[in-house]
Amino acid sequence: MLKTLAAQIRQYKAPALLTPVCAAAEVFMEVLIPFTTANLIDKGIQMGSMANIWKYGLMMLGLALLSLIFGVLAAFFAAKASSGYAANLRDAMYANIQTFSFANIDKFSTAGLVTRMTTDVTNIQNAFQMIIRIAVRAPLTLISSMIMAFAINRELSLVFLVAVAVLAVLLGLIIKNATHLFDQVFHRYDDLNASVQENVSAIRVVKAFVREDHENSKFTKAAENVYRLFVKAEKLVALNGPVMMLIVYGCIITLSWLGAQFVVSETLTTGQLTSMFSYVMSVLMSLMMLSMIFVMLTMSMASGRRIAEVLEEKATLTNPEQPTDVVPDGRIDFDHVSFTYHADSDSEDVLKDIDLHIKSGETIGVIGGTGCGKSSLVSLISRLYDATEGKVSVGGRDVRDYDMEALRNQVAVVLQKNVLFSGTILENLRWGNEHATLEECQEACRQACADEFIDRMPDGYNTFIEQGGTNVSGGQKQRLCIARALLKKPKVLILDDSTSAVDTATDAKIRWAFAQAIPGTTKIIISQRISSVQDADRIIVMEDGEIAAFDTHEKLLETCDIYREIHDMQTSGGGGDFDKLEGEGDPLVPVIQKGGAAV
Repeated sequence: MLKTLAAQIRQYKAPALLTPVCAAAEVFMEVLIPFTTANLIDKGIQMGSMANIWKYGLMMLGLALLSLIFGVLAAFFAAKASSGYAANLRDAMYANIQTFSFANIDKFSTAGLVTRMTTDVTNIQNAFQMIIRIAVRAPLTLISSMIMAFAINRELSLVFLVAVAVLAVLLGLIIKNATHLFDQVFHRYDDLNASVQENVSAIRVVKAFVREDHENSKFTKAAENVYRLFVKAEKLVALNGPVMMLIVYGCIITLSWLGAQFVVSETLTTGQLTSMFSYVMSVLMSLMMLSMIFVMLTMSMASGRRIAEVLEEKATLTNPEQPTDVVPDGRIDFDHVSFTYHADSDSEDVLKDIDLHIKSGETIGVIGGTGCGKSSLVSLISRLYDATEGKVSVGGRDVRDYDMEALRNQVAVVLQKNVLFSGTILENLRWGNEHATLEECQEACRQACADEFIDRMPDGYNTFIEQGGTNVSGGQKQRLCIARALLKKPKVLILDDSTSAVDTATDAKIRWAFAQAIPGTTKIIISQRISSVQDADRIIVMEDGEIAAFDTHEKLLETCDIYREIHDMQTSGGGGDFDKLEGEGDPLVPVIQKGGAAV
């Protein structure tokens, strides 16, 4: 873990090293000030020597000024190094997350990743700043002050050793009991962030079902869990102050009593006693700082482990040593493929012995009940997951032989959950092709029937899309996502139930446009509606992770009981098919025939 975290210091090594150097210089100057003060009192004030007063006074002024300069430099370098280190941690985590496959992402909750990149990184940043500055300054001050105190009076300095031993034991007990509480706090932060994220992303549902009170109660409970654990931990940490003050005042009283006797017996001067008081405060404050460092380290260790988990997570999908960059065509072959989401467990296969062969340019429909494996099937084509057994090929080559970026550029997927990003419509469309011209974007939108509503918007293609696409309807969002995929000009286009929010007339228009505009592209259309797949060249009927049938619409009606049952249920009494106007027999759009011709 430490090696993983330390690797992210990178370009900030210089300020990270300069910080302790400046801190050491600051300590050296500070330690000399009480010693100079003793000389000022003994050789200047008490002897009435103005020369010595000026001499030691100027020395004190110079030491204080140098201490200030080194302190400012130490603070500057520490801030630069810690802030840069935190930025590197966030960048490294975010970059690694981008390489994750779906299997990797499934290991972490979204709220957990947000907490790691915010709260946990902030804890590490603070701890790092304390380590390179305070963790150097405090021990050096402690050791230097002890040396100077022993140089002044060995017997009186034994008070320091007793105080240090007592304080170390008490602070150790406090830290030990607080450690496990901080570990629990950050897990509660995940729950808190999850509550906020879920509520904000689903705010329309919350309001529609009048569940604001329930959500408030859930958030309050999560917040109280964090509050309760933090209070419990901070109560223990707060004992540092009283313990510190007890030791400090105990030392001062002891030093005053013993020091007065030494001064009376003339074995110790007044100036030396004054400097002893300064050194005792330096020693005890150094111990106090060390105790706070240990508390901070305790908190940051929990955060460090969580950050290291993300940084050390290796993508389950990687490119081969010599990847292929060119996908020759849209042929798709499944050779006895089985798949499970958790290969290292005893879970049942989601896909079982799939043997499937699709020609380039074919339009393939996929239909089946919920949870039968339709989405899992198409996820293997673009290598969002790898097959557990068997081989998936695109263009005659195993998908594992391709460069993943090249493969996914040629296998465009419009997923069930359509996502738009904050920005203009044009910016969202150019996710498919960042160099696409306005004319190319307009053509893709015509094919996806998105131009119909874009032209009605006051700013057209420059209309701003809110985060998550909240200012467009579900059907509009789906059509924009289809247009975005078309801009990739892929060899394979997969629509994973991505016209479910579109009326059947528009759905038919989109399919007709595909047949005319991209006849050479292999099209796989997953749908729950027979009307969306019945004009496909062939249709896959799936049941319980297996292919129950694979044939044309007409043949499936004759030979497949499952398909015929679905067809009869959806077409009986009209089946909600709005392709025809009420009281009229003419279809709103041409009926698609195989080969792209329309009548």
